Amino acid sequence: MLDVNLLREKPEEVKKGIADKGADPKLVDDFLAIDKAWKEVLLEVENIRAQHKKLGKEDKEKGRALKEEVKQREAKLAELEEKRSAVLFRIPNVPDADVPVGKDESENVVMRKWGIPPAFDFTPKDHLAIGEALGIIDVQTAGKVSGSRFSYLKGAAALMEFAIIRYVFDVLTDSKIIGELAQKIEKKYSVTPFTPVVPPVMIRPEVFKRMARLDPGQEDERYYLPKDDLYLVGSAEHAMGPMHMDETLSEEKLPLRYAGFSTSFRREAGSYGKDVKGILRSHQFDKIEIESFTVPEHSRKEQDFIVSIQEYFMQALKLPYQVVAICTGDMGSPDARQIDIETWMPGEGRYRETHTSDMMTDYQSRRLATRVKRKNGNTELVHMNDATVFAIGRILIAIIENYQQADGSVAVPKALQKYSGLKVIKKISPRAAYASGL
Repeated sequence: MLDVNLLREKPEEVKKGIADKGADPKLVDDFLAIDKAWKEVLLEVENIRAQHKKLGKEDKEKGRALKEEVKQREAKLAELEEKRSAVLFRIPNVPDADVPVGKDESENVVMRKWGIPPAFDFTPKDHLAIGEALGIIDVQTAGKVSGSRFSYLKGAAALMEFAIIRYVFDVLTDSKIIGELAQKIEKKYSVTPFTPVVPPVMIRPEVFKRMARLDPGQEDERYYLPKDDLYLVGSAEHAMGPMHMDETLSEEKLPLRYAGFSTSFRREAGSYGKDVKGILRSHQFDKIEIESFTVPEHSRKEQDFIVSIQEYFMQALKLPYQVVAICTGDMGSPDARQIDIETWMPGEGRYRETHTSDMMTDYQSRRLATRVKRKNGNTELVHMNDATVFAIGRILIAIIENYQQADGSVAVPKALQKYSGLKVIKKISPRAAYASGL
């Protein structure tokens, strides 16, 4: 949530920022009206308490009357506090100064491109046609077992998922590689590697709200387990962000960098009829995510550093991509700045989103009460970043489509060969593939 003082002191600036994100600027006026009433009642409570404190012990009757007044005012204060918080939680983060202003994804801005889309001497197929022919993707059986938007990854596809996971964690825990990438952002920038995490895939509602991932309008995307009063996470970062809630971290420990792998769950309620073919948009999928905690002045540098990591992996896999600055109307509510990577998909003949990097500033940490004690003794809120390392399904699509061969096989990127034991994916069993060295 936003700083209350920012709303009080710069309401017009906040109104413009949230209007650019498609939110109603009247929310600011609503908040300030409730906030004004809240401050008035709070002052009344403080004044009555001061009067009570000055009373002598002999004036018991007046003391009881003042206590009753305080009780009534505190009930009103609690009511206003609840209303104030409800409005405050609906106000999105203010976009960073250089975020392009736009109404939707059509106004996102391509910052740079890398790689050249492959030129085939045959008509390229999409990932599902290739995967089904090779026997490595099965949506038909999954449909019978679980319904639409589910799939089985089998044989080489399953081996490729595990190869990607192992490769990613080898890189993110390598101080030398991380150090080289950090120094490109700024000399002497932190070379702290990432701590691997396998987080819970269930989260309590109140914690989900503190992560700004269960605000009004977001419930439809979530899977809820009423018997246990728990939600299934939509990403590993949903459970990694609260790892330090209600904590004050020492500045010497920052940045704290985590890389988490988990299965993720989304209803895709707002995507009816979109991307129903294959494994691009599934209800259940696996992801490797980054979650980072920094001092405020390193927030932007940390996001740039994280994007450089994403690009490192994409270049290692030799997949053509473009880096995109997401405009105000297309970015997430908690984001101050969002950078996406879109990968070339030959089966569709266009770039599709495969990665996101979200700079949250202190929007989440304010709800989570995650602070840092600075070397000068001051205490302030940390800044948080999260990002996709790989959404496994989407990167498998990119590999299958970009590395497809005329004979229907799929070459395996060199970076993944030693982890998968495969050089090419053909329609043979994994055991035979290992035995043959393919």
